Amino acid sequence: MDNSAIIQDFVNYLKFEKHFSEHTAKCYEADLEQYSAILAAHADAHDTDDTGQNPWAAENASVATQTQTQAQTQIDALLLAADVNTIRRFLAELNGHAYSKSTTARKLATVRSFYKFLVKRNYVSGNPAVNIKTPKQDKKLPKFLEYEQVQRLLNTPPANTWLGARDRAMMEVLYSTGMRVSELVALNMEDVDFLGEVIHVRGKGKKERICPIGLTALQSIQNYLEFRNRRLANDPGFDSKVLFANKHGKRMSARSVRRKMDKYLIEAGLDPDISPHTLRHSFATHMLNNGADLRSVQELLGHQSLSTTQIYTHITTSRMQEQYQNAHPLETKPTT
Repeated sequence: MDNSAIIQDFVNYLKFEKHFSEHTAKCYEADLEQYSAILAAHADAHDTDDTGQNPWAAENASVATQTQTQAQTQIDALLLAADVNTIRRFLAELNGHAYSKSTTARKLATVRSFYKFLVKRNYVSGNPAVNIKTPKQDKKLPKFLEYEQVQRLLNTPPANTWLGARDRAMMEVLYSTGMRVSELVALNMEDVDFLGEVIHVRGKGKKERICPIGLTALQSIQNYLEFRNRRLANDPGFDSKVLFANKHGKRMSARSVRRKMDKYLIEAGLDPDISPHTLRHSFATHMLNNGADLRSVQELLGHQSLSTTQIYTHITTSRMQEQYQNAHPLETKPTT
């Protein structure tokens, strides 16, 4: 389905005013395309309410049989006419397709943000999704690697080849700083401060932060740079600005980092379902286990809200309880 004008306005707002990444903006756009499609399907089916009227269709016109321009105008009309019952029908449709609670919550959040934007731009007078409760989420603790597992993974890429040195340096940086993969691939040469032992990170919404980086990670970067700089000198098409380059001399993609890590996970005998983001979780968990305070970890991770960082305290508490039980297997709780 081609986007409506107001959905496109919203997507442009996310990209150019809120500075969301292209990937994030596309996720919002996909959710709204699905929402629009469901509205259009209900309109085309001429659903009626208890009064015999069709709250989904404007003037009972079929969206599917109109021209592209007419259909887009019709979709806009459906979006603007939506009320709280419209949103509830949308959620019911999602439940019928057995979406997970987290996916449904994300899609509802997208619709809520969309109507918040429409209110702000005076398209509508109120947000029909504002009073819809978000589905209660099942709490899942993020996966993390034990310190020994991290070391096994980081030591897997060969340090004496161009690609191996690069891959080891990338994973060392991910674990040493806790940065996101999207932040890793966005790094430029100028972002690494070897003397200050810090790295400049451009996070979500173009927010910048400075992260300390360990000596081992810096040494891995320096080792990789010896190979990189030789390639740079012999390849006029090599992008001299980027830190981590692919075999063609261009910036690495987040997907490529994932593929590389998948390979080393198998070689290291670790769970292949682990993602690069697991190194971020491992960084945060190990920091807290070693006495770092929650606020410092929040700043290092670039979390906007402290509540997002607090999930790692559940991991450390759960881990301590497990270790206690392993050390005291016969101990039982006192009776009252």
